[in-house]
Amino acid sequence: MGGVKRLFGFALRVIMYLWRKPRYRRYSFSAYIHRVNFITPRYVECGRQVYVGFNARIQGVSKYNNAYFFPSIILEDGVSIQQNVHLTCANRIVIGKNTAIAANVTITDIHHSYEDISIPIEQQDIKVGFVEIGEDCKIYNNVVILPNVRIGKHVTVGANSVVNSNLPDYCVAVGIPACIIKRYDSITKAWRKTNPQGEFID
Repeated sequence: MGGVKRLFGFALRVIMYLWRKPRYRRYSFSAYIHRVNFITPRYVECGRQVYVGFNARIQGVSKYNNAYFFPSIILEDGVSIQQNVHLTCANRIVIGKNTAIAANVTITDIHHSYEDISIPIEQQDIKVGFVEIGEDCKIYNNVVILPNVRIGKHVTVGANSVVNSNLPDYCVAVGIPACIIKRYDSITKAWRKTNPQGEFID
């Protein structure tokens, strides 16, 4: 009975792979996309062992008002994205290998300007940047990552933080806005406390 179930599961994965592969910019057989809220697969590249959880929204924005965009959403090998993640991209968002994104995280390379007070904010033209998240990171629940941010490799971002500036490799950042609280010292081979600028203080 167990063998029949495994065979059925494998057959189902083959069917899903053949159905999804032409729709995505790139799609690996070992990727697993749960039932999502919304996705624009033609702008998404999925590497090996990518997991996207229930009710995620992964949206490439190709047109807003009268402007056209060419979004690129790259999920490298081993990326895991949990439930209710909201990702919007009009230019480029890259999530590096083996990075884990927890529930209810928002990642966007889009900023809604509010320069003209006679027009509702949602109807004004958007400003577009980028987001790059390095390898082996952990982004905890309810984090918001804003445009024009580079997060280095092996970075932890604490729950409920808002990231609006770059974070270097091997650090822990928390808060609104996110500030570095400790960083790995390659000389002493230990994690050390820092000031918000990432300078060692212990």
